[in-house]
Amino acid sequence: MNNRKASCLYIKEDICNMSVADNLKQIQDSLPNHVTLVAVSKTHTVDHIMNAYHEGQRDFGENKVQELTSKAEVIPKDVRWHLIGHLQTNKVKYVAGFVHMIHAIDSLKLLKEVNKRAAKSNRIIECLLQVHIAEEDTKFGLSHDECEGLLTDPLVSEMKNIRIKGLMGMATFTDDKVQVNREFAGLKKLFDELAQKHPNLEYWDPTVLSMGMSGDYPLAVEEGSNMVRVGSSIFGARDYN
Repeated sequence: MNNRKASCLYIKEDICNMSVADNLKQIQDSLPNHVTLVAVSKTHTVDHIMNAYHEGQRDFGENKVQELTSKAEVIPKDVRWHLIGHLQTNKVKYVAGFVHMIHAIDSLKLLKEVNKRAAKSNRIIECLLQVHIAEEDTKFGLSHDECEGLLTDPLVSEMKNIRIKGLMGMATFTDDKVQVNREFAGLKKLFDELAQKHPNLEYWDPTVLSMGMSGDYPLAVEEGSNMVRVGSSIFGARDYN
């Protein structure tokens, strides 16, 4: 394998010619100061992550535990890793010692496991409840009622090693901006309602509303998102093969 292919372990060769730094700066400049950019590095190489790192990026998102753990072994330790994909309970133990935030909490069972593993690592892990907002059946997430039910479940009050920092949602993959805006606005409304209704839950610190990806993050920011998850617009198209 030549050096060019070696540096493109996860992605197509032609992506190696792109400027991660230029793309990153363009997106950073487009975001208000209060919005956190999570650079979604799934399927991309350590070299590309380090290109973004050297430009000051510290928040990176991965959706597969095995890929996340392998990258975390070689990436500087001041990176804040966000696990943004669906998480199985039997995989929590592999990331509990270092993950900064888990975005896709969608059940009491998963939250209990995160708390258990965080306690064993002597950590408090920040979490987001994933809400199903898309008008399609392809994404995970809680309904609005299920979200509030999980947030207020008495068992959660016994969990001392998690902090629920807010909500996460993914809009429908569509060119219909009216629909996407409606879905984002609905999640923002739920976020505000839960923050107002439950101000005294020790484990609930509603400061993060994570919505918006490469194709729709400007719309998400308009509707109140303060954390966006952007991958292909920074690193280029992914090769899932």
